[in-house]
Amino acid sequence: MKKKSQPNYKRIYSDIIDRKFPHKKAECEKLLGKKMLSAMDIMELNNRIFGTRDKNIKKMNQKLRSYNEADILRILNYQKNHKMNNIQIAEHFGLSRNTMTKWRRMFQ
Repeated sequence: MKKKSQPNYKRIYSDIIDRKFPHKKAECEKLLGKKMLSAMDIMELNNRIFGTRDKNIKKMNQKLRSYNEADILRILNYQKNHKMNNIQIAEHFGLSRNTMTKWRRMFQ
């Protein structure tokens, strides 16, 4: 079975920072220094580099995101550690409440 190849996000974001946002290099260095970038790290990098946009663009981009099991478990642990309910955690990460409920049923 063929392994899915993932884009080299480190290289992509390093090139973007070097060419267009050299003043943000120090801010993103810690994340780019990691061996493997999770989906959460990639979203954080994107936020640090480009900032937040208007709500319509943010909502559209949210529909295109995908999370692996490790990222889902990380979000669920964050919820547990910060004693947040599904509504609060969904708002914090820009997810739907139904998605949070589904993940909790699947993984806990």
